[in-house]
Amino acid sequence: MLTAKENMRQVILGGTPDRLVNQYEAIQLLFHPFMLASPLLKKGDPDMVNAWGVTNSFPENVPGQFPVHTPDKIVLKDIENWRDYVKAPSLDFPEELWNVCKGMYAGASDKAFKAVFVAPGLFEQCHHLMSIEEALMAYYEYPDEMHELIDYLTEWELELAKGICENLHPDMLFHHDDWGSEKSSFISPEMFREFFLEPYKKIYGYYKAHGVEFVVHHADSYCANLIPTMIEMGIDVFQGAMKSNNNPELIKQYGGQITIMGEIDNKQVDFDGWTQADCDKAALEAIQRCAEPFGGKYFIPCITQGGPGSLYAGTYEGLWNAIDEYNMKTYGFTKEELEAARPPMAVMF
Repeated sequence: MLTAKENMRQVILGGTPDRLVNQYEAIQLLFHPFMLASPLLKKGDPDMVNAWGVTNSFPENVPGQFPVHTPDKIVLKDIENWRDYVKAPSLDFPEELWNVCKGMYAGASDKAFKAVFVAPGLFEQCHHLMSIEEALMAYYEYPDEMHELIDYLTEWELELAKGICENLHPDMLFHHDDWGSEKSSFISPEMFREFFLEPYKKIYGYYKAHGVEFVVHHADSYCANLIPTMIEMGIDVFQGAMKSNNNPELIKQYGGQITIMGEIDNKQVDFDGWTQADCDKAALEAIQRCAEPFGGKYFIPCITQGGPGSLYAGTYEGLWNAIDEYNMKTYGFTKEELEAARPPMAVMF
């Protein structure tokens, strides 16, 4: 029986997986010093200003933290003079902080990929600094300044990547950057390529040149029209692929170039009063649409949110149990065998 890590590798490469990958079972999300120096909020925490100067909030009953853009809290107030406002945080960390992170990686199981977690990405960082409305208008009205800002953010990410690769040696990158709503990308494919193709080729290319085997990109949104560009960027797994992407068609057209991880929208299962039957139904529908027609290759059934967990307690585990049940019935494994092939399940969020 393959370990969770090797089974996921076979799914991505189109080899011979011996079962379906169960959501995040093969991905251990691990931190780096910047995440300890400027941590993500936890649900219910008070508002916090991060190292970029962005105020973030994480109220109850929402899926993640988000930036606060009241006039007094917007960081980038004038795109034409963005250098006066945007100051990249230092990436010079004390050895003790690196040692904390090195301990995380040393203690991670070999049954899963050691995936460094990086968020937010370039698109999100732009609108975190200046608001989504101002950012979307600036791509049209101030393209030169937006290119300059994105280049500045890219150089910072490359410096971050250098420290990560030299000190922590991950074998997977798990990178966040939401690029659309449920129905459409935020900007056209042509504009997306103009601003983000080359920067992401640099970032993802750096990681792959320095020991990272796979890039998993999270965007719980519609990105079907961006898939060719995502492939060119070097993305191996599109995590967060909502049903609106027509994922069976994406697998049919692009299987072998990119793997789809998702198809179970949070709204299908992650609500007050959810039941195990809801999870069973959603998991089976995803598997029948996206796994069975393609021999289990190039698809990972998963909740679309960007990490193992759910908004309502127990939903993620409910899906976990449903996918395990399918693997036991279809591939003949026992629950004990499935558990032995992966690291202990941990809910990060």
